[in-house]
Amino acid sequence: MNDLPNIMFAAFPAFALLMVVELVYSLKVRGELYDTRDTAANVLLAMGNLAIALASAGLMLVFLSWLYAHRFFTMPPAAWWAWVLCFLADDFSYYWFHRFSHEVRWFWASHSVHHSSEKYNFSVALRQTWTGTISGSFLFWAWMPLLGFHPKMILFMQSASLIYQFWIHTQAIRKMPAGVEAVFNTPSHHRVHHGSDFDYLDKNYAGTLMIWDRLFGSFALETFTPRFGLTKNIETFNPLRIAFHEWAGIARDLRKARSLSEVAGYLLQPPGWSPDGSSQTTRQARRAME
Repeated sequence: MNDLPNIMFAAFPAFALLMVVELVYSLKVRGELYDTRDTAANVLLAMGNLAIALASAGLMLVFLSWLYAHRFFTMPPAAWWAWVLCFLADDFSYYWFHRFSHEVRWFWASHSVHHSSEKYNFSVALRQTWTGTISGSFLFWAWMPLLGFHPKMILFMQSASLIYQFWIHTQAIRKMPAGVEAVFNTPSHHRVHHGSDFDYLDKNYAGTLMIWDRLFGSFALETFTPRFGLTKNIETFNPLRIAFHEWAGIARDLRKARSLSEVAGYLLQPPGWSPDGSSQTTRQARRAME
């Protein structure tokens, strides 16, 4: 198929403009929205993520192309309905990638970077991991080329999803019209996701559509202003520490593991898991209250 435009690069000027507009709003109305050191860290993390993405893009295309060569069906790229199915398949894949990234510590080690800011503004959308490829996040989309979606369709739709998710990282928009709130991910829904409050944990994993959260029991409405950040904040603006703090924590825990089951627990159980089961008990109690 013909090369598709690189919409991510095309979106960067719009990202910058929205950040400036929000910063002006912050200075005039909500002065606490931005912190210079936090924003600088977000931009540096974005630059690192972009460099790594460019370096690994060829490998991702080769991997997806190999799977596509063994496909069971073919989705015609010229057909409009194939793009609709690609959008739904990508959004479904993103939901499960995102959910596993919170519920499995191995994936959380990469994804926690995005949640580590105690601010919530457009620049936080740029606060992205450097280790997503290493942790294997791309595997959640591996089924799509086997079903016949061309690799370039998949990569294009992933970019479109990331662009959509930029605008929902703001406190300047309180609520969208009821119909939009019912179907799509919005700033209100995503603020819940970034909240470290007891009532907001493990909620609203959506990329673009909220239907997956509603179907799989992870939806919550915003009923109060969240406290942003991690349940235990890392208290640093150093991009290196932000990028690798959870990997360092995994390494510390693996050194004290006394069995293979504990090694598996530290890697595959939810963040905060411990061999004595205390963290699991807390998690189960929280879900029992839902």
